[in-house]
Amino acid sequence: MTSEIQVLFEYYEKEKGIPRDTMVEALSTALLSAARKSVGPARELRVDVNPDKGDIVAVAKLIASENVKSPYEEISMEIARKINPEAQLGDEIEVKVTPKDFGRIAAQTARQTMMQQLRIAEKAMIYDEFKDRAGDIVGGTVRRFDKSDVMVDLGKFEGTMPSRERVTTDQYSIGDRIRAYVVAVENGSRGPEIILSRSHPNFVRRLFEFEVSEIADQTVEIRGIAREPGFRTKVAVYSADPKVDPVGACVGLRGARVKNIVRELNNEKVDIIRWSEDLTEFVTDALKPAIIRSIEIDEAEKQVRVTVDEEELSKAIGRRGQNARLTSRLLGWDVQIEKDSSKTEIFEKRVIDAANEFVLKIGEEVIDADTAIKLVKGGIVNLEFFSMVDVSDVADILEGDSEAAQKICEAAKKIAPESDGSSPSANDQSEELQDSNNDSEGVESSQEDEVDKESEN
Repeated sequence: MTSEIQVLFEYYEKEKGIPRDTMVEALSTALLSAARKSVGPARELRVDVNPDKGDIVAVAKLIASENVKSPYEEISMEIARKINPEAQLGDEIEVKVTPKDFGRIAAQTARQTMMQQLRIAEKAMIYDEFKDRAGDIVGGTVRRFDKSDVMVDLGKFEGTMPSRERVTTDQYSIGDRIRAYVVAVENGSRGPEIILSRSHPNFVRRLFEFEVSEIADQTVEIRGIAREPGFRTKVAVYSADPKVDPVGACVGLRGARVKNIVRELNNEKVDIIRWSEDLTEFVTDALKPAIIRSIEIDEAEKQVRVTVDEEELSKAIGRRGQNARLTSRLLGWDVQIEKDSSKTEIFEKRVIDAANEFVLKIGEEVIDADTAIKLVKGGIVNLEFFSMVDVSDVADILEGDSEAAQKICEAAKKIAPESDGSSPSANDQSEELQDSNNDSEGVESSQEDEVDKESEN
């Protein structure tokens, strides 16, 4: 064995941790291929590497024969007895067939073999070190990009964050420091591969375990996580200890704990909800900040029907339906959110009642139902109002139909007593109907304002 090969052995054994026996075995196998090219198809050719004495010898087992017909298979008795004086006809004789310049060939082969063994050893070390770390969070540096996959330098090893495990709102640059969740360590055909993720729900779970000591010591439990990576996460927490507030423990003093988690998630919204066996209470907390009017539970269909006021509908559903969708995932039930239309129905009923009174008292030949509804919605809620308004005001409500306005006013004044506008019944009825009208018409603007606020946030 040349001194160069000895140096390689010592270096890879001490610096890379590859056992010498493994290197000797690998080198013998590699040199055997080189020996076959130099020696030829010798019978039972092998290469012996002696790490202690420094010898590399190619040996073939040839059969002692009187008449040598195949030099790669047989050896003459004369030469056989020189090697072994007791050799007999037909004996297997080990013959050294080491080719010239085999030391140079051995050195080149050794370098290639050591590099190959190093790659194999590194892959084995990756698998041994990370096979039990699935479920942990690791830190690394963005090294490069392979299409849309992110390759992360983890120190000795390299991890892969596939595009499916990335957060769509996150942007990475080479050299960025990131933390990620180890989804799996796969030992495939190309060797072990460390699969990382920042979109996995358990990434959030592990962050809470690091930040909240009560979760780490199991005083507080995470009962469920629903996540839309990059946008919003809902976490349901519970504590069997009545003295411990699970939500407060996760939020921390002045929100310090949850702020650290939100910062790591690049400002993704995190809702912390108190878990409860009472489904009504749980749904109410999960849909905050919306105010719930009623909840109906269908256990057979595993469905929850929630009713909210129309102005609360956008809050309950959330931006792009996130609040309702995440609540469904958190519960494992189908959550249906509907608006409470009772106020609108009451208003419509009062409008129709007032319009029917106009038609009944003034007469169908003068005013029809549609016209009467227009007048009521325009503010004329009973006959006494006709004594307080001008024909032009009625015409404006009827979109400029002066002739119809004149006929209606004349007919109404004939059957309605004069009023100075101070009639309690008239004022009360007007205010009551107007309040209902405001409730109905104000819903849309309130809902638009809520959406605007949510978009700004």
